[in-house]
Amino acid sequence: MDAKAMGQSKVLNLIFKPAGWLMGSKTRERFLNPVRTLQAANIKPGHTVLEIGCGPGFFTIPAAKLLGDQGSLIALDVSAGFIEQVTQKVKQAGLQNVRILRRDALDTGLDTASIDNTLLFGVIPFPMLPLSRLLPEMHRVLKPEGAMSVWLFPPLVHFWVPRAIVHSGLFSFLNKQNGVYNFRRAQA
Repeated sequence: MDAKAMGQSKVLNLIFKPAGWLMGSKTRERFLNPVRTLQAANIKPGHTVLEIGCGPGFFTIPAAKLLGDQGSLIALDVSAGFIEQVTQKVKQAGLQNVRILRRDALDTGLDTASIDNTLLFGVIPFPMLPLSRLLPEMHRVLKPEGAMSVWLFPPLVHFWVPRAIVHSGLFSFLNKQNGVYNFRRAQA
């Protein structure tokens, strides 16, 4: 099943619904402060940021606020249900700097070298997002000085995912802050 069909699948959207509720809950916010996590990703006002797998918008609203009116956030997810949820939250928050797209992260359709920072928070590893295809797309959309920020769940993957990212040759490790691994885009 391709990503677009997966995003429209009634069965998968039914499965995603309780996961989305948990991902956007106030309980999660108590244990994982989204602003603190986003600050570790070093996003700055005025940046253009791509959020891969925005889900129900747990990081979307705080990220858009951190970017300010001069910045922009592209919230991307394959799930039609999540896109509906995040669209509603963005409207309720009155945010004008968010663009919401239902697309496959492996082929975003975004312009080359148009993004300052990509956020991959809780989306890797995921079978539908193999690093061998995801990392080249993130490298392509990032500006030459761009960065990729990764927050990993579950914790068991911390030992191999950062090494695999560096091993790709597309990114170099910058630092780790508050559980967020930051990588710099390598020059091709």
